[in-house]
Amino acid sequence: MSDTDFEPWNDPNAEPLIHFQNVTKRFGDFTAIDDLTIDIYEKEFFALLGPSGCGKTTLMRMLAGFENPSEGNIFLAGQDIVPIPPNRRAVNMMFQSYALFPHLSIWDNIAFGLKRDKMSKDAVGERVEEMLRLTRLEQFARRKPHQISGGQRQRVALARSLAKAPKLLLLDEPLGALDKKLRIDTQFELMDIQESTGTTFVIVTHDQEEAMTVASRVAVMDHGRIVQASTPAEIYEAPNSVYVADFIGDVNIIEGYAEKSGDGFNLTWGESRPILKAETQNGFAGGNCALAIRPEKVSVTAEKPEDAANAIKGKVHDIAYLGNLSTYHVEIPGGQIIKAQTANTRRLSRRSFTWEDDVWLSWTATAGVLLAEL
Repeated sequence: MSDTDFEPWNDPNAEPLIHFQNVTKRFGDFTAIDDLTIDIYEKEFFALLGPSGCGKTTLMRMLAGFENPSEGNIFLAGQDIVPIPPNRRAVNMMFQSYALFPHLSIWDNIAFGLKRDKMSKDAVGERVEEMLRLTRLEQFARRKPHQISGGQRQRVALARSLAKAPKLLLLDEPLGALDKKLRIDTQFELMDIQESTGTTFVIVTHDQEEAMTVASRVAVMDHGRIVQASTPAEIYEAPNSVYVADFIGDVNIIEGYAEKSGDGFNLTWGESRPILKAETQNGFAGGNCALAIRPEKVSVTAEKPEDAANAIKGKVHDIAYLGNLSTYHVEIPGGQIIKAQTANTRRLSRRSFTWEDDVWLSWTATAGVLLAEL
């Protein structure tokens, strides 16, 4: 989000646009959503992220009205929407398949819902032209869906969904059918369109990068519950559990026992291994735990670094070269692999280290997050 002051979830006086109140959804003996309470605010781009079967699509279908909760209430702008049928809700849904009418032109696809609402001809024309401009599709207005690319079809579906000016737009894996480069371009287009319309977007995705790129907040789900709902930066830098740390991005997990020491903790993690030092701001109190450290926060050097809070000797087991980055998989005594990432700043630069090299891994006391084992 470009507006850095946009944080209604931190304002105790802000009224949520959507309020899930103790919502449970069962299918027979299976609980898809488990006593879930969450607020989503106006103008948010809110992402539901999680593995298949975690409940994110069920949550979205309940917002759309295709499923009703077994227990609890769902409020939209203060109104309980559970009794309201899908076609009467100020909610629109964009499906992964786009569901465009193949025999209609792009113009008529966008106009379809407006005509059904008996809008005047002039008003329909005005609104469709506005949507074509918004999605940069003016020159394709007379074409049929099969005559345009996948990325353009995605924009038509978006234009059609936004034409009726819903309070809330639901996007179900909207970029799943696009190739990687087009997907990234389209993510930024989605953000621009969401910002310029001010519509609240809720996106369902299992793609972490997508959620972290587009969303004002990300809700990480597991077994019908929201494990953590926060900004992408907070989720990445300050996960509240091993599950979230492990689900978002690449992470090293070191399990051990932490005891308070001065401003931080001493982490014991196996015989004849150096005690690790960690400072953490998440209210952790000590005991059995996991230290989560992102690979980019681990340095690799040939010599033991002076004054490093944490330093472990290991051997390079594998190297993944990703163009701008190299990830070193370093085996430490006891067999655990720790990943360390370095930026490749020079073109065709020779690697500093190669397979089987002895190296030192080091990181600061504040680089990792101590998490109570769940």
